[in-house]
Amino acid sequence: MTPEPSMSKARFQRVTIKLSGEALQGDAGYGIDPAILDTIAEEIKAVVTLGVETAVVIGGGNIFRGVRASAKGMDRASADYMGMMATVMNAIALQDGLERMGVDTRVLSAIEMKEVAEPYIRRRATRHLEKGRVVIFAAGTGNPFFTTDTAAALRAMEVGSQVLLKATRVDGVYDKDPEKHSDAVRFDRLDYLQVLSRSLHVMDSTAISLCKENNLPIVVFDMLASGNIERVVCGQTLGTLVAPEAYKWPRG
Repeated sequence: MTPEPSMSKARFQRVTIKLSGEALQGDAGYGIDPAILDTIAEEIKAVVTLGVETAVVIGGGNIFRGVRASAKGMDRASADYMGMMATVMNAIALQDGLERMGVDTRVLSAIEMKEVAEPYIRRRATRHLEKGRVVIFAAGTGNPFFTTDTAAALRAMEVGSQVLLKATRVDGVYDKDPEKHSDAVRFDRLDYLQVLSRSLHVMDSTAISLCKENNLPIVVFDMLASGNIERVVCGQTLGTLVAPEAYKWPRG
């Protein structure tokens, strides 16, 4: 039985959560499932209620995936820009879900879309976080050829997050795909070089390198288990920690 989330004081003041676009699609295999959207919004609200300043980066793979389209002949830059616009759609949907629950939220887009989102300005993002608003970073980095994993690492460092939370469909990092291999082994802890040298599927290599250069810890965990985001910010050890060897996890 999964333990209840710790209601002790949060161990982090500011976090960035990376969500995949596929997290929103549910069983349909595409688009946005309203029930899943509300569940994710509730999980984020629980963290905000603890007083944690929360930023979110969300992908767009449930609507459009640039790499896949480019593999079928589309110009890679054009495909990536379409993918960025898909992340804006997801960000607006998540904003709506959060605000229906009474959580003040701002969407900041790396591509200017002033009718639906604020332009990304680092100092503005930081001020929103200081005021207790959830900030959703949309449109990736605003540049083609960079993934939303890289955008998450970059934005987390720009706004001074203490940890990057990578929410996935599995409960950590494995030596091979646990959905395909019953003998897959989960790692409790890794350093950045181990992730890169073993080509483990945590985040893309650019994102891992950015985190390594700035000593930003990454926690990879199962987002489908209710309360897991809250457990992580309260110091419970879940999933896989990717961090320097000297890093001490602030246990709850």
